[in-house]
Amino acid sequence: MRKKSKKRNGLREIPDELWALIEPILPLDKPAGMNGRPRVPNRTVMNGILYVLRTGCQWKMLPREYRSGSTCHLRFQTWVRSGVFEAIWRECLKHYDDLQGIDWRFQSLDSAIVPAPVKGGTRPEKTPPIEENWAPSGTPSRTPTAFPWPPRSLAPTGTT
Repeated sequence: MRKKSKKRNGLREIPDELWALIEPILPLDKPAGMNGRPRVPNRTVMNGILYVLRTGCQWKMLPREYRSGSTCHLRFQTWVRSGVFEAIWRECLKHYDDLQGIDWRFQSLDSAIVPAPVKGGTRPEKTPPIEENWAPSGTPSRTPTAFPWPPRSLAPTGTT
């Protein structure tokens, strides 16, 4: 009986054509006969990294199909420091240029890359001082201390 080939979901998994470009750039997976815990395959980790980048979810909240979020995060940090993603970007640009051709005369710059001219923005104006309070010092509220009417206990009642 013929085994069905697994169709890969383009939103959750790297397509085979793209993986053929990326795989030679990544460090080699640990050989199967080695001692210790088996290493999570690079393709699974890369799918997990791209899932986090696409969805914005936390590393610890990765779906189980990508194995450990900690492993994906550690490998992401290692690959960033070693320049793997820059090499992948260059390879993908070269491949796209061969397929479609890139018009290098047109370029744009993402403003998120350029630092702000003034760190922290502009300084706000000083808050003007509050006008004097008409309540005397030590009074907990703004009610005047002298009342125009006598307190209830001293007020005349109709029964006296």
